[in-house]
Amino acid sequence: MTPFVLLHGAWHGGWVWQRVAPLLRAAGHEVHTPTLTGLSDRAHTLHPSVGLGTHIEDVVGLVEAYDAHDVVLVGHSYAGQVVTGVADRVPDRIHKRIYLDAFVGDDGEAAIDLQPTTIAGHYRESVAGPGFGWLIPVRSLQVLGVTEQSDVDWLSARLTPHPWRTYTEPLRLSGAVERVPAAFIECTDWMRVFETHAERAAARDWPVHTIATGHEAMVTAPKELADLLLTVAA
Repeated sequence: MTPFVLLHGAWHGGWVWQRVAPLLRAAGHEVHTPTLTGLSDRAHTLHPSVGLGTHIEDVVGLVEAYDAHDVVLVGHSYAGQVVTGVADRVPDRIHKRIYLDAFVGDDGEAAIDLQPTTIAGHYRESVAGPGFGWLIPVRSLQVLGVTEQSDVDWLSARLTPHPWRTYTEPLRLSGAVERVPAAFIECTDWMRVFETHAERAAARDWPVHTIATGHEAMVTAPKELADLLLTVAA
């Protein structure tokens, strides 16, 4: 039995894995889908000081509280930063880190600086305006490649603003993360914001896989994603 810890991206919560987690459990694995501080069902914990370090502590705390070992740590989108930070903190507990259409950051790099320039500009404008200077308003799901109206409706009812500091706070790494094997999964049927991160992963000789779906693969292609996670984890 392998413990999977599945980390959601910006604006989401642990609920976004509802279509994937049962498939991993049916294959005999333990699955945790935490909601990070300040998001979704934990929106009551939101405040301007919630940053990347907060989310890293969330996950380190979970792994240590369950005394989990040989963890497969999966991060979607923004949560690639969290995966890297957690694996650097507790490398001996992590079996593999998997970046699902996610940031592959290095020491000193902040998520906002890992975005394409145009998209980073849109984020900064929205934070300065409707985000009151400290929140990232929810992005259009259509931009993220979600096309089925039932999926749009399901997601839209649950998404919440994301704390801006998580995008401006840089990773601080000791280098221990390099002891943990990594793999990358790119979602290819959308504007491919994370293509450069797939290239960064390939340049580091990580296995790179693709899924022909939009950015929200756990919603739009859950069976294909679950099967791929099982393969990559093995």
